[in-house]
Amino acid sequence: MVDSSLKIYEAIKQKKNILFEGAQGTLLDLDHGTYPYVTSSNPIAGGACVGSGIGPTVVDRVIGVAKAYTTRVGEGPFPTELHGEIGEQLCDRGAEFGTTTGRRRRCGWFDGVIGRYAVRVNGLDCLAITKLDVLDELSEIKICVAYELDGHTCDNFPGNASEFARCTPIYETLPGWQKSTKDCRSLEDLPQEARDYLKFLAELMEVPIAIVSLGASRDQTIIVEDPIHGPKRALLDENGDPLSNKQ
Repeated sequence: MVDSSLKIYEAIKQKKNILFEGAQGTLLDLDHGTYPYVTSSNPIAGGACVGSGIGPTVVDRVIGVAKAYTTRVGEGPFPTELHGEIGEQLCDRGAEFGTTTGRRRRCGWFDGVIGRYAVRVNGLDCLAITKLDVLDELSEIKICVAYELDGHTCDNFPGNASEFARCTPIYETLPGWQKSTKDCRSLEDLPQEARDYLKFLAELMEVPIAIVSLGASRDQTIIVEDPIHGPKRALLDENGDPLSNKQ
């Protein structure tokens, strides 16, 4: 047993690179997730500081990881869940089964409302989009851009699980690419429709996509921009100006 906080602090003073990796997902967070369908800890980025014993000011960059579609394990609201053939296809092609339990994961279209919420509560600087290849065979792909809640359009994540359970998704539909992306090694290698899909996600969530994963192998990864040493994402005001420039 060691004092991990001290070890990390000493490494930081020696200008060593430290990488924290979180587990689970934002909506399972004890404080910011869909309570009571949550875990017992804080999977959000801030939890890395709590768990490691370092202050938030030493974290230079936060990278979010999201699949090109949405999944959920166990109970809880899931507005974009697919119950038919496409949902089965996503589960089978994406091997969406729990590593330990073998439990089948619920699958659905990408939820941009959840995505924007995750960007906000984690303070993400960039995104890694994984399993884009799972969508290769689809003729069209839907993305949730907002919810309908009690007759009103809701652009932001609801305040509690009961409201979340009443949400129905509002979709934008994009054409699929219907060709394999597994051998693509640069953004330019991807079909135009796949690039359009990624661009739509980045604009919807207001954060750049730095990494695209197209399979389980390490070489099935496209580095769009440097995820480690890239610029910090500036928060913008309602006029689109960086808040960091405000006095």
